[in-house]
Amino acid sequence: MAFGIKRSQLNEWKSEVEAGQIAFLTHYWLDPRFPNEKSVTKVGCKDLQKLIAWGSKYGLKAEWIHVRDAYPHFDLIGDKQRMIMKQEGRMKELKKFL
Repeated sequence: MAFGIKRSQLNEWKSEVEAGQIAFLTHYWLDPRFPNEKSVTKVGCKDLQKLIAWGSKYGLKAEWIHVRDAYPHFDLIGDKQRMIMKQEGRMKELKKFL
């Protein structure tokens, strides 16, 4: 379940993904498989090769990309999410959801 973002933020993320940019969207997220986590960051890009190359910098595997819709993306959760967001200079976005 996703919540805590505005429709405009979702639309902006979608536009950036469609434009072939590496786009970040962090939101509240609850999943019983990850009871200690409260957020997820979706990192998307329509250009799969660009997304794969970006993910490989952080040890993310191409097969982890969700390609079930028009917005291919990695889901970042937990320690990996925090490490990547810190390295990408995006901790301000993440801190809203910690």
